[in-house]
Amino acid sequence: MSKEMSKDMCGCPGAAMQDFRGEQETKEETGKRQSQLRQWPLQLHLISPLAPYYQKADVLLSADCVAFTVGDFHKDFLKGKSLAIACPKLDEGQDIYVEKIKSLIDDAKINTLTVMIMQVPCCGGLVALAKEALKAAKRKIPVKAIVVSLQGDVLSEEWVGD
Repeated sequence: MSKEMSKDMCGCPGAAMQDFRGEQETKEETGKRQSQLRQWPLQLHLISPLAPYYQKADVLLSADCVAFTVGDFHKDFLKGKSLAIACPKLDEGQDIYVEKIKSLIDDAKINTLTVMIMQVPCCGGLVALAKEALKAAKRKIPVKAIVVSLQGDVLSEEWVGD
């Protein structure tokens, strides 16, 4: 592997390789848990804030990786909420994201917005986009930021404002 390629892979703390295979508990699970997903599409570029499932809803805006790290994501965070997902590092057109979130606040008249991100530095951009949209919106709503560890533990939950 070239030095440049190795450097690129290690440049971002969120891209550093970590192996959790030996750290996981093995628990016997019985039964099948039902999905709490209430709509499609999910990707923030593809959603319409005017869709009926966003009207006066509690919305969860999740970084793409979160659902893969939190074992009970559906049960603990998604249940009863409409969902949108995004990646603040890899997605293009983030100015469109601000407009979409602003439209969810003003046009869909959502009740609350919960933004779930990973603990890696690049994920904080999703909270910043939500704050920017809240600042530009006519309505003010409660916005909560939840930070999740790479192993799926909640590290922090806080209400954020404009």
